[in-house]
Amino acid sequence: MLITDVKAHHVRIPFDAGAASFRQGASAIAALDMIIVEISTDAGLTGWGDAFAYVCPKTTLAAIDEMIAPQARGFEAPDAEGIPAFMDRIQRNLHLFGRYGITMFAISGLDIALWDLAARVKGVPLHRLIGASKRARIPAYASLLRIGTPEAVTGECGTAMRRGYTAIKLHETTTPPVFAARQAIGAGIPLMVDMNCPLDGTEAIAFAQACRAAAPMFIEEPVWPPEDFATLAEVRAKGGLDIAAGENACTVHQFRQMLTAGAVSYAQPSVTKVGGITEYLKVAALADEMGIRLAPHSPYFGPGLLATLQLMSLRDDGSFIEFFYMNRAACLWRGHVDVDANGTVAVPEGPGLGYEPDQEVMARYRVS
Repeated sequence: MLITDVKAHHVRIPFDAGAASFRQGASAIAALDMIIVEISTDAGLTGWGDAFAYVCPKTTLAAIDEMIAPQARGFEAPDAEGIPAFMDRIQRNLHLFGRYGITMFAISGLDIALWDLAARVKGVPLHRLIGASKRARIPAYASLLRIGTPEAVTGECGTAMRRGYTAIKLHETTTPPVFAARQAIGAGIPLMVDMNCPLDGTEAIAFAQACRAAAPMFIEEPVWPPEDFATLAEVRAKGGLDIAAGENACTVHQFRQMLTAGAVSYAQPSVTKVGGITEYLKVAALADEMGIRLAPHSPYFGPGLLATLQLMSLRDDGSFIEFFYMNRAACLWRGHVDVDANGTVAVPEGPGLGYEPDQEVMARYRVS
């Protein structure tokens, strides 16, 4: 079975996050920009992938068109056992363009699509290609966007809890919202704080110590730059709280550096960034070997979300899936992977990733 084409689709779905705001640097984000990768074959089977994009969808799309598609088009589609070697060849061919960032995001999109295709060939859900499913439903945490004021944080936390969520993550950089959230949700609910890399080591240690009474499950990415694993390890040792990081790490090699440095209590591979399912599985194996817990990063609603659900079904460690807390204008999966009243998401059981994207939604929100 030959790969006849690799296409990248830019889909932009607006959302409403209420009191919260979503920024990437100077750019305000008001819609979910997804780059969806479609692999076509001469057997008529299709695989779907997801390449991280956010505020640079045109760049990610161009990377797939110019770098990725020529590396796959015309080649024999690999089965599950052959995907790692197939992707290793592509990583080697493209290493001159960087081992992180956009290049690896584009590689991730192709890798996810290849795994989806391989499972569809077998007629089984993706998790069956890898191992035995241990969970049919995954608990979700509400990943609140940046809010800022304690009063608004209190209100959003209360609403999320009433909708069934059993854990909350904030994106805040000051302590009052953290304590407001803890008071709103009570003592027994997991609370996480994602900072997005704003502080130096001294500031991060002080922040962690100041938050200890609110008992966060972890502080996520408190340190700039994110690859300063030595400083992150110092914050973990002196701050008195568990540390999570990894959404900005690509390939198992950078995770090995992070974990060897003792930088994190929770490793956070992002399947649309790290190098796809192939690299994710390597990171999971490394984390298990080194006794580090896994807390996947998954703030997206394309095929990457389905892939993360499939991968998380293989683990019975009680881990949560991240779910951006917002109201979307449309859903690619016809509502099948929404959070239910008990705060859980069903693992898809259809072939491959589990569902075909809604072509009407694709067409309506496609950016030409």
